Amino acid sequence: MDHSQLTRKQKEFFDFIIDYKSEHDVWPTYREIADHFGYKSPNSVTQNIQALLKKEYLIKTDEEEYDIHPKLENVFEEKDSSGIPVRGLIAAGYLQEAVEADLGKITLETLFPNMDNLFALRVSGMSMKDAEIYDGDFVLLMDTDINEGDIGAVLYNGETSLKRIYKDENGLRLEPANEEYDDIVIEPELFEEVRVIGKYVGHVNRNGIYRAGAKRPSRKRRSN
Repeated sequence: MDHSQLTRKQKEFFDFIIDYKSEHDVWPTYREIADHFGYKSPNSVTQNIQALLKKEYLIKTDEEEYDIHPKLENVFEEKDSSGIPVRGLIAAGYLQEAVEADLGKITLETLFPNMDNLFALRVSGMSMKDAEIYDGDFVLLMDTDINEGDIGAVLYNGETSLKRIYKDENGLRLEPANEEYDDIVIEPELFEEVRVIGKYVGHVNRNGIYRAGAKRPSRKRRSN
């Protein structure tokens, strides 16, 4: 959002109450604002609120309370979708002094560059369970070239399938990641009827986001 109409202190004041509302789902009290900025009197809070009312960043409600101006009502959606804050550094070797800092945010663009080519499909079935892709998961697909052995979504004869894709002189072979399912083989003369929808780059379920090629975590024990 463009805060060009606000002074630096007014911008800091506005950002604080917006961040507080986003985190707690209620507006901060005058005392909480005063404590945050070190104001000795609530009058300083009133002055800042009056300035934001005048510049139409806030409005007065029927209950004589302040609220965000309707023209800025999408600010909370912008805050919520902006990413995961990186709040500092943590040692992964010897113990070190904690370092707090604003190091930006982790977004979907961080995990998956070229977001414009990314889309998702919902999985129906268990043919890819050994690749840890289960019924009900959302697979993330990229509109890009697929290499031999990559997992991809294929459209053939009006039907779709998510499989590992192999191509040789015998045709196109779609390999499941579940021994209970058979390979699907498409003969060379039918290649023109096959369309690769997208390359698998990850999937999402209630447990989190998983990138293609990520290895399972392992734990090594030291011998005494």
